[in-house]
Amino acid sequence: MSDIKFEDALQRLEEIVDRLETGELPLEDSLKVFEEGVALARRCSKYLEEAEKRIELLTKDEGGLLRTEPFEWDKDGQG
Repeated sequence: MSDIKFEDALQRLEEIVDRLETGELPLEDSLKVFEEGVALARRCSKYLEEAEKRIELLTKDEGGLLRTEPFEWDKDGQG
């Protein structure tokens, strides 16, 4: 599962949630699908953590030189 793209993992996770919400799966199948969903959720979280670490803003300092600084989220989770 480590080679799955973020978008594919997120789409599969949405499919799993939809299936579980129907309540039509037998218990054993529900548990298997739930376990897959947990693994996908963890993978998506890891992708997002890695992406957040890589985000940097290019800014000019007082001398006109470009510098990088860490990207900071505001209190609403917006950049």
